[in-house]
Amino acid sequence: MSPGREDADNGTGATLRAAVYDELRHRLITGRIAPGVPISTRGIAQQLGVSQMPVRDALSRLAAEGAVAIRSKRSITVPPPTAARLDEIMRARLLLEPEAAAQALPFLDGAALDRLRAADAALDAALARGDLHGYMESNSRFHFLIYGARPESLLARIIETLWMQFGPLMRAVYARVDTSHLTDQHARAIDAIARRSEPALRAAIAADIADGMALIGDIDPGRGLAGIGA
Repeated sequence: MSPGREDADNGTGATLRAAVYDELRHRLITGRIAPGVPISTRGIAQQLGVSQMPVRDALSRLAAEGAVAIRSKRSITVPPPTAARLDEIMRARLLLEPEAAAQALPFLDGAALDRLRAADAALDAALARGDLHGYMESNSRFHFLIYGARPESLLARIIETLWMQFGPLMRAVYARVDTSHLTDQHARAIDAIARRSEPALRAAIAADIADGMALIGDIDPGRGLAGIGA
């Protein structure tokens, strides 16, 4: 991205605003923005090489979607999670993601399986070297390679909105608990896709989400959700 005349040409300006929005959306989904940490429009603008206006526009859209809270120009954060809100997000994921995967199954061909295996291998490598950012990137890539395989999937877009609220929290959770004991539900999902088994794919995605819910339950009750992102 580069600064300049984004406001002088409506077409260029719209494209730039969309690009900034997509970048911030991706940062939220992959947990690169932590709950409770102030978000600087100036800092983001400098990182992306744009003016502050498209950043403010993007943050306004994200606030309307519940991903960030704007109290003033200098007080923009990802809201710290509550137990009730997190439970609602995870239950919504359990309802939507197995269905999205099932709808995508007819569109997941051999090339898609290769991409999924590569994403899962990158995830395992990131875990082995303690690369939390790499893990979050690969994990989200794996899931949305599945959900997004169905052309113009409305469910995939809705799920992305859930992940904007889920991602920042789960990055903090993964940093605090031992993930090495988890069953590789991604391998189960790949196997189900290879066998064209919709029930097995639904079960693997649901089990993967349940594993995440279990990790949240492993957080020290004395610190609770209030400590996430601190």
